[in-house]
Amino acid sequence: MTTLDDLVQELCDVGHDAVDKGLVLASGGNLSARLPGGDVFAVTGSGTFLDRLTPADFTLMTLDGEIVGGSPRPSSEWKLHQRTYQARPDAGSVIHVHPQYAVLLDALGHEIRLFTLDHAYYVKSVGRTPYFPNGSDELAESAAAEAATHDCVIQGFHGCSAVGPDIAMAYRRALNLEQAAEATFRALQLGDTTTSFPQEHWATLHHA
Repeated sequence: MTTLDDLVQELCDVGHDAVDKGLVLASGGNLSARLPGGDVFAVTGSGTFLDRLTPADFTLMTLDGEIVGGSPRPSSEWKLHQRTYQARPDAGSVIHVHPQYAVLLDALGHEIRLFTLDHAYYVKSVGRTPYFPNGSDELAESAAAEAATHDCVIQGFHGCSAVGPDIAMAYRRALNLEQAAEATFRALQLGDTTTSFPQEHWATLHHA
């Protein structure tokens, strides 16, 4: 059975990789995972650098917003995680990062197109919210509403959140969203505004 220690270590590894891949800088972004049982989640603490995370950098919270463990104050975006878990009972993890291509294209009014099998299979569809102040109820509630029907949600002029049944899948979705955004950016540079994964193959998508 997956333990709290296992989940926290995996989040630490994801944080380091996310910074290494340029998905977030310094103390931007925040990560969480739901503990077995479903009523408590671990979330990164306020001001923590994702590439320097240790097990001491996490706060345990209930879905009602009560702090029940851990030493740091939770991330200012804890409501984003809380509301998303409430909207998605199937979600085991929420990854919130600041991917440059995804945020840029959204700000410029360009839809992120899915080009590859991986983009289509893992991302599937992209939700979005307008800009709301970080840590606000408006941001948390609008992102959670989008997450009810999309696994990846862009927060305008800010970042994105990705959900999954576990940490690995949530992070894989975040990675594929940014790769799709970069591919869209390059397609636009080449003058292409329409190409995307063939519609006739969506119904038979699968991954080995």
